[in-house]
Amino acid sequence: MALEIKKLSKHFDNSEEATLNEIDLEIKSGEFVCLVGASGCGKSTLLNLVAGLISPTNGEIVLDGERITGPGADRTVMFQEHGLYPWLNVIDNVKFGLKMAKRPKEEQEEVALHYLEMVGLLDYKDYPIHQISGGMKQRVALARALTMDSKMLLMDEPFSALDKQTSNRLREELQRIWMETKKTILFVTHSVEEAVYLGDRVVVLTPGKEMQIVDINLERPRHVHAPEFVDLRHEILDYIKGVEK
Repeated sequence: MALEIKKLSKHFDNSEEATLNEIDLEIKSGEFVCLVGASGCGKSTLLNLVAGLISPTNGEIVLDGERITGPGADRTVMFQEHGLYPWLNVIDNVKFGLKMAKRPKEEQEEVALHYLEMVGLLDYKDYPIHQISGGMKQRVALARALTMDSKMLLMDEPFSALDKQTSNRLREELQRIWMETKKTILFVTHSVEEAVYLGDRVVVLTPGKEMQIVDINLERPRHVHAPEFVDLRHEILDYIKGVEK
């Protein structure tokens, strides 16, 4: 599987300049790619284009040889807000997509339990949503996204609303889950540290300029205080600061 982004541009009617201008990018099967950049550089716009939630002005996006023209079951989106249903408990939230897909009840239960165990929430499966923490809610949302077993998982700053300690813990868990599943992930973040921690490659978007792609050739699990990690983080930060001047 490969996602191909070809000469992709997006111009919104309320803006004089294009948010994205002739972006070319390929994401391989099983790859973890992070998007970073200053506010307004088009990170979330690019993710929403891949999700099929908005349409490009020019160019195209192709997944497994099929042009993306709208949302599809081959892509699952996880946003900053968890989007859980407060009237359902934890496991019923995780099973929701499977239920909508009319999967057999036994399969729904088996798959939901599998991913709840993967995110460390098996003991909380019967809890009402209002009784669990914000970090746990994001874990439920992640489990729900994984149950759909789509070709790509699209994540738009899923940990940015959480406190530093919780977001760091969820980064570690997401890295572990990715190492187990090798799910293809496109991940938007405003944190360069988070991008270097998670990504195989980091794509730096800059308004009106060419994008920069940095390969993260670090062994996993990664450690934020390791010298090579710090060097890569500063390299990306310096590039972003240089563009902003």
